[in-house]
Amino acid sequence: MDSLSLLVPRARPSLPLPLPLRAAAPATSSARAAAPAPRRWRQRARLSSPVSAVAAEAPSVPSPFGGEEKEKEEGQFDWLDQWYPLAPVCDLDPGAPHGKTVLGLRVVAWYDRAVDEWRVFDDACPHRLAPLSEGRIDDKGRLQCVYHGWCFDGRGACQFIPQAPALGPPVHKNSKACVASYPSVVRNNILWFYPRADEEHRDVLQRKRPPFIPEIDDPSFVTVYGVRDLPYGYDVLVENLMDPAHVPYAHKGLMGKLRKKEDPGRVEFDIEGGGPVKMKIEEANIAGFLSEQDNSGYFRYVAPCTFYGSPLPKEEKGEEKKKKPPQFMLVFMCVPVSPGKSRVIWAFPRNVGVWLDKVIPRWYYHIGQNAILDSDIYLLHIEERNFAAAGVENWQKAVYVPTSSDNMVIAFRNWFRKHCKSQVGWAAPTIGQLPETPTKDKLMERYWSHVAQCRSCSAALKTMKALEVALQVASVAVVGFLAVAKGTLVTSVVQRAAVVSLAVLCFAASRWLASFIEKNFYFQDYVHAYK
Repeated sequence: MDSLSLLVPRARPSLPLPLPLRAAAPATSSARAAAPAPRRWRQRARLSSPVSAVAAEAPSVPSPFGGEEKEKEEGQFDWLDQWYPLAPVCDLDPGAPHGKTVLGLRVVAWYDRAVDEWRVFDDACPHRLAPLSEGRIDDKGRLQCVYHGWCFDGRGACQFIPQAPALGPPVHKNSKACVASYPSVVRNNILWFYPRADEEHRDVLQRKRPPFIPEIDDPSFVTVYGVRDLPYGYDVLVENLMDPAHVPYAHKGLMGKLRKKEDPGRVEFDIEGGGPVKMKIEEANIAGFLSEQDNSGYFRYVAPCTFYGSPLPKEEKGEEKKKKPPQFMLVFMCVPVSPGKSRVIWAFPRNVGVWLDKVIPRWYYHIGQNAILDSDIYLLHIEERNFAAAGVENWQKAVYVPTSSDNMVIAFRNWFRKHCKSQVGWAAPTIGQLPETPTKDKLMERYWSHVAQCRSCSAALKTMKALEVALQVASVAVVGFLAVAKGTLVTSVVQRAAVVSLAVLCFAASRWLASFIEKNFYFQDYVHAYK
């Protein structure tokens, strides 16, 4: 199967064949417009800084975007006139604020109990610029800065300044005491925000909405969500997700054997089962493109964040066959965080094997999905630096992409070059230099990049740590019991052996659990040479 099966769990049920996704349905989620609060001192100017690589039209594959005339008509991509995903709602605790960096912009998401909606603010208190994400929700449901106790309502207006005398001037009503509040909306169970807080953009949902995947909201489907911060840039992330040819090699030992494609004339085969991947680029424009893959599904890129589709073959055409909707989909949200850093939010809706979600916890799926991400993190981190060393204008010369399996990568690089000048339009000042490469245990760490952001994995980790301590206490207690009961309750050799065995078993189980926790929730190296 030549597919973009990245992040798909290794064990999955047999799935029927899907059809292309229908046109997006109208929005059903509740939306909130930003309050007319003035923006704080740091202006959200569109700044450009060098990124990891550039797009250039490969000589072996024609550009899907047409000539220069069409390019001029379509103009440049406006990075600030887009919706950006923050996190799946299931991973957001309504009792606490959550800090995120998107497009170089530090924001805080919090739940406003007064209207039962999520809000997105600048992550800086207007008083002394302390991070509001380190604050709390007070007893009145307001966002409170824990540095000096200033409180803000859902519109970003300051409601209380403890240091201001009750009978003094109402300094909290000054416009300088307000926090910039961004338009936000929950769609497909994911919180999105629009990175402009000016008055003119408060009704942006009337004009522009985030992408919508009908299957995620379909009650006959179940969806597994996940999120992971990654130590490489946005463009490298998107490019990697659009590259099905790397799956059997970079993820060897994790994805299972992919069946070999028929390739007349081929005399050499490899054990990974790689082969040609035919794909055709259609509907390419400034908004993205569609990739139809030969008898193996489709994928659509909706700029700048959303990449979705199905890796499975389509139904055969014919009047005697009734077309069925997709029964398994891959949905990825690719978030530019800062130069050299990105975030992927994934959602895998399916309407088969629904019962599995009733017995398999979400954190168990994340173990396999994090292992898949780990297996090419170092490759992509170094690849990004090689692209940067080659120069932003030399992507075409630096790479060699002669086969159709790279068509989506080429289409994305062409889009990135022609419509974005190979640069992300950061919403805040960013350092245009890639960060230094850390050691692999920091590069591939899982706790801060995933576990701390995932309520399911955090709860599982807490439970497992408690179980580990309980096993250690039990092993000591059993040995103590043997010492106290020697010659009284435990009289035979068999009884003593059983008690000793129980103590050893408890201790061994605690050690195994400690190793399991370390590998799956903190760090595990992926050595390609031994896969």
